[in-house]
Amino acid sequence: MVSNIIFFILAFVAVVSSFMAVTSQKIIRSAVFLLFVLLSTAGFYFLLDYHFLAITQIAVYAGGVMVLFIFSIVLTNQPGVGVKFEKPKRMIVAAIAALAGLAICGHIVYYNISRLYFYTTQEEFKMQDIGFGLLGTGKYQNMLPFEAVSLLLLACIIGGVMIARKR
Repeated sequence: MVSNIIFFILAFVAVVSSFMAVTSQKIIRSAVFLLFVLLSTAGFYFLLDYHFLAITQIAVYAGGVMVLFIFSIVLTNQPGVGVKFEKPKRMIVAAIAALAGLAICGHIVYYNISRLYFYTTQEEFKMQDIGFGLLGTGKYQNMLPFEAVSLLLLACIIGGVMIARKR
């Protein structure tokens, strides 16, 4: 019962924070709301007893990446330049497209959940197997893509700094 209440609180925080991250006019506030989304995702991992993934989520995304995002935002921030709002006609088209995408995603989730009952087994994955799958260096393990993404983020931040330096 308590875990259900915690789940709904985390879900509410994640949904509201993600909405606020997208709609906020101040970019630093958007980054802070994104931090709340990442922390609530770590809370979901804690609820599932995936402590390793939760700590990784906090350390890598909520800790390191958000600090780099805020650092790059501060470096590239230009005073007096505001966010331009799109025309209402474009916003209506975007809202319709978003609702259509949400309907498609809902149909896919419903279809897959209804099929899930046919393929369930009693066997569970061990946390050690998940850890080896995420951080191993063998075939079908994800250490190399993880490092590639970190280098891509570093290149993006260096590019942002170079663009800010030219201005």
